[in-house]
Amino acid sequence: MQYRDLVKQGKLQHDPDQEKVALELENLLGRLQQYEKDMEEYHVKLAEWENRRENERHRLLVEEAEMKQRGDVWASVNKHRSKLIERWTFRGLLQEKNIEPGVGKWVSYLNREKKLDTIVGRRPAAPPAPKGLYLFGNVGSGKTMLMDMFYSATKGIVKHRRRYHFHEVSLNMIISSWVRNLPFDSTIKEWLDAEEKYKQEMQMKNILPAVADKFLIDGQEDQGGASILCFDEIQTVDVFAIVALSGIVSRLLSTGTVLVATSNRAPEDLNQDGMQREIFLKFVDKLREHCDNILIGSEVDYRRLIAQRFVYQNHFFWPLGGSAEEEFQKMWVEITNESGGKIISETIPVMFGRTLEVLKSCNGIGQFEFEYLCGRPVGAADYIAIARNYHTVFISGIPTMSMRIRDKARRFITLIDELYNHHCRLVCSAASSIDDLFKGTEEGRLFDLESFQFETEIEGSKLRRDVLAEGSVSSGGVPTGIISMLSGQEEMFAFRRAVSRLIEMQTPLYLEGVRALHPYFQR
Repeated sequence: MQYRDLVKQGKLQHDPDQEKVALELENLLGRLQQYEKDMEEYHVKLAEWENRRENERHRLLVEEAEMKQRGDVWASVNKHRSKLIERWTFRGLLQEKNIEPGVGKWVSYLNREKKLDTIVGRRPAAPPAPKGLYLFGNVGSGKTMLMDMFYSATKGIVKHRRRYHFHEVSLNMIISSWVRNLPFDSTIKEWLDAEEKYKQEMQMKNILPAVADKFLIDGQEDQGGASILCFDEIQTVDVFAIVALSGIVSRLLSTGTVLVATSNRAPEDLNQDGMQREIFLKFVDKLREHCDNILIGSEVDYRRLIAQRFVYQNHFFWPLGGSAEEEFQKMWVEITNESGGKIISETIPVMFGRTLEVLKSCNGIGQFEFEYLCGRPVGAADYIAIARNYHTVFISGIPTMSMRIRDKARRFITLIDELYNHHCRLVCSAASSIDDLFKGTEEGRLFDLESFQFETEIEGSKLRRDVLAEGSVSSGGVPTGIISMLSGQEEMFAFRRAVSRLIEMQTPLYLEGVRALHPYFQR
């Protein structure tokens, strides 16, 4: 077990809750090995069945065509159909104008399908999928670490495997080519803005199964074998997340995909604002049916504990100005010189045809100013593009966060999430230490529960939160259904997670993994 090996090496501190989860994941891996074999055999049988059925279908059609040509239709009817169907079909053949269009073809199709069931047999049954795991617990309790160990271990065992963070899942749903090519507006955002609530939900139900079918398996891939989805930080922050994730995850689970997910909350506690309650409850029932829920009950933030146990090279320089800034620039020169490249400016693709200008880059190393990344209307798509293209990211001028710049703070948290999820090396210059970064300034604290709960951004006579729960559209044309209006407690989770991850990103264990895990080195 990899977990025990890391404990023996002194890289992790033993925790009984973590060991229990590691054992559960190891047992699931064993079940997946057998499931992969079962699914391979199933897909072979399914392909054979589909080929036989199609061949028999063609044979029956040719026979019917030959009988029609010989004028022997009545003999065929008399031989193969009941008296009721005989009269109906015979009249249809002789008096097509007296029968509802399409009914004759539908009856023929149904009878042909029944014949095929008799000749070829029923579709082979898929083997039952092993139950997945839904891991939840406090920030820094080891959920993501354990899931990532498991995901790495599935390589070579499970054919179709994907690991996503919440932001990536949302963007994948939005940019799905299947959705983009529908006869609606070009993006789901515009579509949600244009459609009425009832129509939106009905269309979602039709769209999401097709999106889900392409979520794990590319069009060019062989569909044989098992599939597993590792999903980090499940959240239901808005109407879109609830409706879309419910549809896609439910579809994947129903079709045999095994899910391993992490979250700060138990499934039933994900939707504390009560948005789209009926859809949400069905989603929770599906998770319970297909996943075992496991609480990692540790109150210890192990990222912080690991950081305290090791002497590590500092990559977080504070306060701004003076020697901190000099150390920051000195590290930039050292790391870029080691890469042996030339510092250039470049443009990287984002999504929806957008691009992002990077003024300083060198062989997978990029330097940015905080205001450029978080002081403009950019988001997860931009941060994912940066995280995928740069294994080392320098960010200068990070201020202490306060209520006055709360939007910047939210963007910064999303940026940290993506850099962490892609295992980037991060070097920062900031106004305060990591622990004090989110505590606010004289202008006000960043987290003010009363201010969050009673924020009066009004939609007519309703608070924005009430409008969001209904999934309606604001008078200003902004689709509130896709705005992440997090509750105060969700904000606290996010701030604590960012601090915890910033601390871990300074540790030798994390930094050693950059070259092994970052996408830049997998090309």
